[in-house]
Amino acid sequence: MSAIRFAAPGDAEQIAAIYAPFVLHTPVSFEETPPDADEIRARMARLRGRWPWLVAADADRVLGYAYASEHRARPAYRWAVDTTVYVDEHARRGGIGRSLYRELLRILTRQGFCAAYAGIALPNDASVGLHTAVGFEFVAVYPAVGFKLGRWHDVSWWRRALNEPSGLPVDPAPLEGIPPSGD
Repeated sequence: MSAIRFAAPGDAEQIAAIYAPFVLHTPVSFEETPPDADEIRARMARLRGRWPWLVAADADRVLGYAYASEHRARPAYRWAVDTTVYVDEHARRGGIGRSLYRELLRILTRQGFCAAYAGIALPNDASVGLHTAVGFEFVAVYPAVGFKLGRWHDVSWWRRALNEPSGLPVDPAPLEGIPPSGD
């Protein structure tokens, strides 16, 4: 049984190993060179305190990870976040992606974000199924927006409501004091 917790800098090597095959062999990520553990640690540090990075771990083995990041840099977007989840190829189809996403969305809701967004490079039936299962709704497709592995790829965009937008919104809260439930 895996437990969900906040990612730590020591998880960066395993996170990089989970992510590398997606970068090298699929259009799932539009990166072309897999980031190493140092770059993963730097990315985690840039988001620390504001946007969660979670891992699903079985003892010391990271089985998957999920995180949220800034949707866009302009201040008016601060109530929206982008989300992503990746699961180790040997741990897929066991509910880890759903568990990570549910916990990530729970934390983002408690922080006060209004909506989570996810981009899915197409075709990717597994990711579409996962996002649908955790309540994302289809928004749009950017046709032929990225070129990777010798062909053009569309990206579908998905939205998950978190909190009802209010007339005078309060800025989303920092992560401090919002622990993962631990699944």
